[in-house]
Amino acid sequence: MKKLPEVNESFEELYRMLIAPIKSKLLLAGIELGVFNRLSEPRSANAVAGALGTHSENTRLFLDGLAASDLVVKRNRLYQNTPVTQALLMEDRSTFLGQMFTIQAQMWDPALNDMSRLVKEGPPQHSPEADMGSEEMWAQFTVSMANYELAGVAQQAVDIVSELPEFTSFEKMLDLGGGPGLVGIAIVASHPRMKGVIFDRPAIIKVAETFIKDYEMEERMDVLAGDYNCDSISEGYDLIWASNALNFARHDLDSLMKKIYDALNPGGVFISFCEGLAHERTKTDFVVLSMMSFALMGQDMCFDQGEIADSMLRVGFKSVRSRTLDALRGTADLDIGRK
Repeated sequence: MKKLPEVNESFEELYRMLIAPIKSKLLLAGIELGVFNRLSEPRSANAVAGALGTHSENTRLFLDGLAASDLVVKRNRLYQNTPVTQALLMEDRSTFLGQMFTIQAQMWDPALNDMSRLVKEGPPQHSPEADMGSEEMWAQFTVSMANYELAGVAQQAVDIVSELPEFTSFEKMLDLGGGPGLVGIAIVASHPRMKGVIFDRPAIIKVAETFIKDYEMEERMDVLAGDYNCDSISEGYDLIWASNALNFARHDLDSLMKKIYDALNPGGVFISFCEGLAHERTKTDFVVLSMMSFALMGQDMCFDQGEIADSMLRVGFKSVRSRTLDALRGTADLDIGRK
């Protein structure tokens, strides 16, 4: 008689992976519909449907899905934001991350929806830079990244820099690949006299200029537009900060690192705060998975853990201190080089 197979493993985790995209679609649809804007206070499904102009029964089912995903809470048939969605998914808040999540998902989709073919055939036979989007797309993404920096990133950068023994003596800093510039603005604002420069692509710098004006930092912040791989980043800095900003130089990192070294004054400090892959480039899972789409398209920009610190030493930094810190998107490596 044929026997049933002996199974000692559960498929629960596999099934959780299968339903994970449903959670992400619920999140993105909630952002698109503005659901979280309506749930600061407990409301019924009918009240939410009335406010949004949506189908009553499907709105209830959708809200139940959000509750099952721990994006809202449901008590006595009333729905309300969790502390996380209240803080980060309300459109009227400076920490609203909905636009960034939506744009990031759009950037991932082409490769993720064609993953089998990319695995079979490899990346497209054209410049991988073309898959990274236009300057206009980067400018739009930069605007959304401003809220991400305000949601704790800039505050953490200030804590890191202000603890340096050299902090009080700094006169000029560079925020390299600074994006919207809020990290550089925050660091400069935390110092009594230091001035700063934000360096990034021309379209991104235009966005940074709006935030410099918004925070009334015109007298202390300047901008410099260009490509750090081939353009000058100027010189005379006491501090250069780069947060996940060196990736476009990964395959010729020493050249950029030498440019950074030369741009520092004697005794100057370079800080890189960047995720580094460990365990044979399989961890952290957050970094591997979030960069998978770009890697499959031919842009594998992730550093190995220790790769940035090794480059610092090769180009002449007299000391490098490294440690791993908790960051808002997992863990990241903090490498501090002194000239």
